[in-house]
Amino acid sequence: MSILSEDHVPEISVQELKQLIDSNQKPFILDVREDWEYSIANLDGYLIPLSQLVDRVDEIEKQHDESLIVVHCRSGGRSAEAVRFLHAAGITNAKNLRGGTLAWSKEIDPSLPTY
Repeated sequence: MSILSEDHVPEISVQELKQLIDSNQKPFILDVREDWEYSIANLDGYLIPLSQLVDRVDEIEKQHDESLIVVHCRSGGRSAEAVRFLHAAGITNAKNLRGGTLAWSKEIDPSLPTY
């Protein structure tokens, strides 16, 4: 079992995620924001709000293979918490998207709305 400390959460940058997507190696993208946030802007990820993650973790196991799981939120805080939880639950191939949708909008796709 992997328990990650507060200051060590595996991360991936928005540029690295974009490269994976562009090379047809799209990882499983898990969005841990709320429904209303997802409706404003999303990266076509699988939505499980952080508040529901404990009860719905089995959905992640069913939705992906052993490929990379990229977890994101608006700015990276909630997704870091989610990655710590997933690692503790034995899903150790999860990484936090550094900067979340705000970084994606700023660095990759300015057409993605921010809030």
